[in-house]
Amino acid sequence: MIKFQIIYPEMKELKISPTKYSPEVMLSPNGMIRIKGRSIHENVVEFFDPVEAWIAEYLEVPAEITRVDISLEYFNSASAKVFIHLLELLKQVSLKKKKFIFNWYYADGDEDILERGEYFSSILEVPFSFIKIS
Repeated sequence: MIKFQIIYPEMKELKISPTKYSPEVMLSPNGMIRIKGRSIHENVVEFFDPVEAWIAEYLEVPAEITRVDISLEYFNSASAKVFIHLLELLKQVSLKKKKFIFNWYYADGDEDILERGEYFSSILEVPFSFIKIS
């Protein structure tokens, strides 16, 4: 009997530099995912299209542990919808018997960002680690 092995091309990191309106995005095939900064650009969907495509490819063969670090100063409601969608996708690593960790960073005293993270955690029905930064 012939055995077939699926060989996936090696994934590349995706890095998007921050701007005044968009966050820094760092996606690594080793399972490290980071979104940091502000997300208030006009065309959020277009900005995050390559991120969604990268995540779809990553989910084919995810790392043993996927760690998502989100550290946002401010984001608009359009960005919030996209973040929820992307995190919902990343939850799927559990279907591959892998683990995920969602870390939500917020500035000391920034109750709005903390509350939005708590809201995301409840909507996604996954625990977040809330990390206060000074």
